[in-house]
Amino acid sequence: MQRTRPTTNIGEPLGDIKDWITVKMPKRSSFMAVEVAALGLLTVWLAGATACGHSGETSSSVSADAPARAAVVQLRRTPLSNTLSIAGEFLPYQEVELHAKVAGYVQKINVDIGDRVHKGDVLAILEIPELEAQLQAARAGVRHSQEEITRAQNEVSRAEADHASIHAGAVRLKQASETRPGLIAEQELDDATAKDRSAEAQVDAAKSALAASRQQLEVSHADQQHYAALSEYSRITAPFDGVVTWRYADTGSLIQAGTSNTSSMPVVKLSEVKVLRLRIPVPESLAASVHDGELVDIRVKATGEHLSGKVIRSTDSLDRSTRTMQVEVDVPNPHYKLTPGMYADVVLRVQNDPNALTLPLQAINRGPEKTTVFLVNSQNHVEEREIHTGIEGSDRIQVLSGLQEGDRVIVGNLGAYRPGQHVDPKMSAMADQGYSAEKGAQ
Repeated sequence: MQRTRPTTNIGEPLGDIKDWITVKMPKRSSFMAVEVAALGLLTVWLAGATACGHSGETSSSVSADAPARAAVVQLRRTPLSNTLSIAGEFLPYQEVELHAKVAGYVQKINVDIGDRVHKGDVLAILEIPELEAQLQAARAGVRHSQEEITRAQNEVSRAEADHASIHAGAVRLKQASETRPGLIAEQELDDATAKDRSAEAQVDAAKSALAASRQQLEVSHADQQHYAALSEYSRITAPFDGVVTWRYADTGSLIQAGTSNTSSMPVVKLSEVKVLRLRIPVPESLAASVHDGELVDIRVKATGEHLSGKVIRSTDSLDRSTRTMQVEVDVPNPHYKLTPGMYADVVLRVQNDPNALTLPLQAINRGPEKTTVFLVNSQNHVEEREIHTGIEGSDRIQVLSGLQEGDRVIVGNLGAYRPGQHVDPKMSAMADQGYSAEKGAQ
């Protein structure tokens, strides 16, 4: 007996029933039993296939509807600072090359390199024979002016005495003429009056000569002081406490005057090193953030010292060749352990906010035009927010706008999330550790 192939409800054949049913049956009852068994097997198979299909669809639907887990952090207020690590160089607080004011030979030099001197100590003495002669001439000029003043004073006294005598005679003649008119000739009266006036003029001339002598004495004194000052310049002294870092001349060397010859040779170089200047080149991008009083951490590799200080002064302008601003820190050096020319590793705090709203750097998504974060809202859906940032520390960054304190933000693996996605937020232990580290560092 020939049978058609049974099919499922989607038209797929179950296979050749002849593989498991014998076509030729001796009896009709046997045929019916086989047919019932075949239908039972078919029903069981279809039920299993349908059950499997429904089970797969349910599993897929459950998987699609389940929210993805997301590690989040809350926007918190923490102290935050930005530091600049850079190399600085120690320089003398003061340094000067000492030249001679006048030309001469080195008669004696009292110091050598490495000698520590105090302000006013005589470093070298110059021999200047012609200057001594000029000083003697100036002193003689003072004495001559003093003698001229004495002579002029005597001349004034003589002129005043002559004038007094002549004036008295002229007065008596005038009185007699007035008492007895015609007794004294008019010519005689005129002569007496003229002599009186002449004597008075001589007194004035003598006084003028005395004043000129006194002025000449002042000129002589000025010349004497001039040459005496030049004579003092023959002794080269230390202008401040310091160390002789170089010696250019020896005994007998001819030293040219530093004021008349720009290529004159100095005698010694002197540096003040009890206090050193630590000069730091601050890049252009951070120059505006550096202010006087900023704290500085200093490590000197050559000596192993760890020092602290603060910014004392800055140039407030950029070097056009290096695009840096020079900043200086005064470093005490009472025991002379540090020397000019040494380098130090400097950590400079250039930005500081004790109450900044901050996030971990792992929560920030930097783009070419904007900076964004993934915010988890109150319905646990993802929102992309643009933010503006400020101070950036070692592991946290300041948020200036775009978020509020307490907002939840996804941290880490930002590429796995998209705006509108439903997530299951979990507080990140890593973020809490970063927050604790920030608090502990302060």
